[in-house]
Amino acid sequence: MTHKYICYNCSHYSDHMKISTVREFRDNATGLLRSKDPILVTRRGRLAGVFFPRPESSLPIELKRELFPLLSAEIARHLRKRGLKEQDILSDFESWRKNKRETDRRR
Repeated sequence: MTHKYICYNCSHYSDHMKISTVREFRDNATGLLRSKDPILVTRRGRLAGVFFPRPESSLPIELKRELFPLLSAEIARHLRKRGLKEQDILSDFESWRKNKRETDRRR
């Protein structure tokens, strides 16, 4: 992926997404969150997070192909670090969903 960086509201802009440091993201969150472009947030030059605005259309397939393995590996690393298994997460989610339904019915 070829990047073209230009200054844009205290953030950088590439061909596919804005790039912002954590500090720039924090200081300019209101404006950045109104953006229709994904925002890659960095801390000390390393990926800290990615913000995807509510998509009105789908993300470009090239971007999905680049991000999916990175995000999947990061999620897997966090799960291993915490000793969680997929079944634990699924059962926790199902429990949350069941409780939410019961709460919604009471309203």
